[in-house]
Amino acid sequence: MEDAPAFITVTTDPKQHRRSGSNLSSASGGHPDDWHLEDNVFHSSHESSYYDSKRKDLLPRKRRRTRIPDKPNYSLNLWSIMKNCIGKELSKIPMPVNFNEPLSMLQRLTEDLEYHELLDKAVKCDNSIEQMCFVAAFSVSSYSTTVHRTAKPFNPLLGETFELDRLEDLGFRSICEQVSHHPPAAAHHVYSKNGWSLWQEITIASKFRGKYLSIMPLGDIHLEFLSSGNHYVWKKVTSTVHNIIVGKLWIDQSGDIEITNYKTKDKCQLKFTPYSYFSRDIARKVTGVVTEANGKAHYVLSGTWDEKMECAKIVQSSQGNGSTEGKQKTVYQTLPPKLLWKKYPLPENAENMYFFSELALTLNEPDDSTAPTDSRHRPDQRLMENGKWDEANVEKQRLEEKQRAVRRRREAEAVEALEEGNDYEGYQPLWFERKVNPHTNELMCVYKGGYWESKEKQDWSECPDIF
Repeated sequence: MEDAPAFITVTTDPKQHRRSGSNLSSASGGHPDDWHLEDNVFHSSHESSYYDSKRKDLLPRKRRRTRIPDKPNYSLNLWSIMKNCIGKELSKIPMPVNFNEPLSMLQRLTEDLEYHELLDKAVKCDNSIEQMCFVAAFSVSSYSTTVHRTAKPFNPLLGETFELDRLEDLGFRSICEQVSHHPPAAAHHVYSKNGWSLWQEITIASKFRGKYLSIMPLGDIHLEFLSSGNHYVWKKVTSTVHNIIVGKLWIDQSGDIEITNYKTKDKCQLKFTPYSYFSRDIARKVTGVVTEANGKAHYVLSGTWDEKMECAKIVQSSQGNGSTEGKQKTVYQTLPPKLLWKKYPLPENAENMYFFSELALTLNEPDDSTAPTDSRHRPDQRLMENGKWDEANVEKQRLEEKQRAVRRRREAEAVEALEEGNDYEGYQPLWFERKVNPHTNELMCVYKGGYWESKEKQDWSECPDIF
């Protein structure tokens, strides 16, 4: 309870404030009438389903699949496998597909775009503080699918790729590539014709602690809006899978996200409160405050990472009376909150289809126009999706052995080059290259181009044979 958020929100009635405009703090620009988040941007209904919410003039030309084969009921003694894993880096332990869902980590990364329309709305914001509210809601929305998804995605093979080309109907195209195997790292680049780009390189660190498993994604997420030049950077929080040995698996997200706009120096601090049996707080709670460069708070954000996020404009802030522990809490007086984001309902029969969302169901749809390294062509994952788990486990072993053989050959070449006094370049990604980011001064894999041009020509001669 010590870590309770250091502010309290009091909702005020805008009508009362209109009469006494003089005693408003300048945080609101002197008048609550400029609370216009919905006038220019916030008008679409969230109740509709994933595709209905798209503009009617952009009806998808291609029918997407709406179901996959039901998950078979296989039993497996988890403890016989897990007892050898305590304290180890999980990516180095061969796991049977029985713990997986039929998607790769690259496809899971692409699922971050499920609520991409929040970014399309953010583009239309003239005010960078308002834009930050939508970016914050987008950063929370990527966790909404995790609440029931306790199975792990397939660990991609080195050089594996995944593309999602939805330029025609959803306005964006995305490409991911597995750029390192130990530690596992994936690079991702998204271009939207609606005026934004997003890129990230995520390395997954995981530790098995006996009762629970911690998954720590490392790396920055970058988001840039072309017209304004606003450049946002943030990191992901820690995911924890509980009841690994006994009981029903469940997932929690905890930690802080700080989103920084490097152009204006606005910030948003988001706190994901870990679940506590003793807390009276609602579960999966997220709270946050959006501040401008000088530290003045403008919006309070609140909600849960599995359901919705709201924002309320601050009209006055004051230091609360010191509580018994002597801790001062800021009291924010706000206008009534407005809904920023709401989760789509899961498809019918989702509980038998790994709890996939409508978008997730389409990700592994076979597509012959993609690169031969695309996750959709991965044989063990395809067998698993079709319910042939025993064959999938045999195939998974074959692929991992093939990858190990390539790595041994590469290590031998490195030793040989060293003995001969030559430089050895080592593994280089195909579609991404390492560059220092000017904002964070960190080395990260960024898209170097060429993928969509190769797809246009159907020239995949550069691709390695990984499957």
